[in-house]
Amino acid sequence: QVQLVESGGGLVQAGGSLRLSCAASGRTFSNYVMGWLRQAPGVERRFVAAISRNGYSTDYSDSVKGRFTISRDNAKNTVYLQMNSLKPEDTAVYYCAAREGIVGVRTVRYDYWGQGTEVTVSS
Repeated sequence: QVQLVESGGGLVQAGGSLRLSCAASGRTFSNYVMGWLRQAPGVERRFVAAISRNGYSTDYSDSVKGRFTISRDNAKNTVYLQMNSLKPEDTAVYYCAAREGIVGVRTVRYDYWGQGTEVTVSS
């Protein structure tokens, strides 16, 4: 089992920035691809970003590419999502998740999930 706890969500104005963190415990963190996914009200959960086990490879949805940056610190068992130039359409609950496999598959099918952190972007 992998336990994931997100933090860093909140209310921000359009154009602002937030940094989400996700602390992992349990099994070896560096064994997993880590991802961020989000779910807005009335919408299915969607892929946002993913990072490979060693942190060298990343992938982003087209809607956040160039604005969001995913990173990880395997020594601290933590993955981050730096969100810049936020837009009202980024408003959602953001989930940290872990899975086996490789980066490049924009799936929402992850093995382990955090409880989510809410991000609200006002216009």
